[in-house]
Amino acid sequence: MLEELNEQQLEAVKEVSRPILILAGAGSGKTKTITNRLAYLISEVGIDPASTLTLTFTNKAATQMRDRALALLNKNNLVYPPLLCTFHKFGLLFLKFHIDKLGRKANFVVIDTDDKKRILKNLSTELPTSLVASEISRYKNSFLTPDDAALQAEQKNYKLIAKMYKEYEDYLVQNNLVDFDDLLALTYKILDENPKLCEEISNRYQYIMIDEYQDTNDLQYKLLVKLCQTHENICVVGDDDQSIYGWRGANIRNILDFSENFPNAKVVKLEKNYRSTKQILHAANELIEYNRGRMGKVLESTKGDGKEIELIEANDEAQEAGIIASRVKKLLKNGANPKEIAILYRINALSRSLEEGLNKEGISYKMVGGVKFYERAEIKDLISYLRLIANPHDDFSLRRVINRPKRGIGKVTVDKILKSAYEDRVSMYDYLVKNEDILEKIMSKKAKKEVDKFIVTLNSLQEQASSAIYSLIDELEEGFGIKKYYSELPDSLERTSNIDEFYGLFRDHIKQNPQISVDDFLNELALQSDQDQIDENSITIMSVHASKGLEFDHLFVMGLEEGFFPLIGDGSDIEEERRLGYVAITRAKEELTLSTSSSRFYKGRRTELSKSRFLKEAGICEGSLTLEKTTSFKKGDLVKHKIFGIGRVLEVSKAGKEFKLKINFGGSRRDILASFVEKV
Repeated sequence: MLEELNEQQLEAVKEVSRPILILAGAGSGKTKTITNRLAYLISEVGIDPASTLTLTFTNKAATQMRDRALALLNKNNLVYPPLLCTFHKFGLLFLKFHIDKLGRKANFVVIDTDDKKRILKNLSTELPTSLVASEISRYKNSFLTPDDAALQAEQKNYKLIAKMYKEYEDYLVQNNLVDFDDLLALTYKILDENPKLCEEISNRYQYIMIDEYQDTNDLQYKLLVKLCQTHENICVVGDDDQSIYGWRGANIRNILDFSENFPNAKVVKLEKNYRSTKQILHAANELIEYNRGRMGKVLESTKGDGKEIELIEANDEAQEAGIIASRVKKLLKNGANPKEIAILYRINALSRSLEEGLNKEGISYKMVGGVKFYERAEIKDLISYLRLIANPHDDFSLRRVINRPKRGIGKVTVDKILKSAYEDRVSMYDYLVKNEDILEKIMSKKAKKEVDKFIVTLNSLQEQASSAIYSLIDELEEGFGIKKYYSELPDSLERTSNIDEFYGLFRDHIKQNPQISVDDFLNELALQSDQDQIDENSITIMSVHASKGLEFDHLFVMGLEEGFFPLIGDGSDIEEERRLGYVAITRAKEELTLSTSSSRFYKGRRTELSKSRFLKEAGICEGSLTLEKTTSFKKGDLVKHKIFGIGRVLEVSKAGKEFKLKINFGGSRRDILASFVEKV
């Protein structure tokens, strides 16, 4: 089984007596190495399969590794197969046997995200349930109890979230429910509070392997320390240069500090790349070299020379999309497999112009890990508002947005109004206008006031649509506050970027066609967003985040401008942005094309842009090299200090070449330099 391994892979497989970090570069045979090591432990060293534990992040990865490992072993000789599963599956199995240690019953039910949101919605509707659910998840993964959360809460919203957290936890316990975060948080709690059990579990799993170690968070790291209490037989596989999930809790320090956390550790670097050509890897190596927080490695191509990297320089996003679409069409005409063609973007909002460009060329595409631009909730809301301006009697659109943003009009009330309107054979709009006395009986004073305001605003916008259509979007936002509503949700940056893109699209259409009506604009949208049925011969478009782990013969990466890629501001981390650039480049096997545009709609307006610094850093061309210090911390972030523990950022300010944070540590406020804390 070891014959096909290179020297470094073989070294990693055979190291079985101490902690080992396999620093596996992109395309270096990571899965092959970890599955061979598991098979080697069992078939050559003689380790009982039941004494091994291999943890991954996805069921797909777990299944793939299990199948590969078992293929290397004689299945008939295995009394018990090795345990190879996700972190959360391990937590579920553990809790089924040991949740009684917390005074709870083993017949608990695991709830999903939708269940969690429904429970929270029943507790309060004052805040978006997505925001509350996200905060509670962060609390649990940071070992914060409801009491801890209450101590840190100063603003009204956080005080309410802390209160809901307490009520939510009480509800889960009373109904014997466990949420996704509990699978690990409760497992750790039990091991921490029961030393003998912790020792027993650690003795049971004598050989532990972790995949994608750079993606582990603080809770997962602490859990691993518990599992290794009686031994140091831990093998972690990962790539610090592909750590791109800091925004959802992954802590890159786990992989960077592995040798400190496990002092006897050995580090093996897998630097031979079996995926990409020399030119592609040269750009990737050059780019990532600018990061300071990394262990350091240089990918070496086993494929040799290939085509030079191409750069498309467009005047605007429409030209950029058109050029990319024509290049793709040429590839398909020359016999390229559609499945081997992909287009990546950093921000989902960029997909709008790309989708239109592909549609014009008749190119079938599938979007991975995302929703097509015109199918996104915030865009559907905006289209519904425009439909109401064009036709206030559109019941479908009115029903969608009557309580978005929230106006205190619940589903039951909306259904009552709709039913009564149908019985009276009038539109929902007419019913709202003509039945004030009935409305006062079925809704609160606040809701009735909001409905009246809604009608007045809608009528005003209808008048404006026939006289001053160019400024209609500004008045629409001012009157209904759709962007403001979405800016308060957890994924606000993505959603508001999409809204800005749509607003810019509207203004551009009016500028080019001053006589166009709202109806005409909506009809054009309907044609643009109606893609033909996707068939198997589809190319792939997706965000860079969604592309991790994939590879393509022909790859396009679009939108390489300052402010787009790298994304600047809103809590972005330039080193993580650079790692995203590295991930994007290393998805390419044979041909890589990068694109940049000198102008785009930005914040709802057309803006002149400069080339991404990444183009210069990767040696592609002279780009905008901006190396001034930035900070990824922003007001509201949860952070951890090695002495003061976990706190919430109240304020961010510049302090010379550093950044200073005012932090609330459980009621105690302190000014700390940003370099002394980390996000949780």
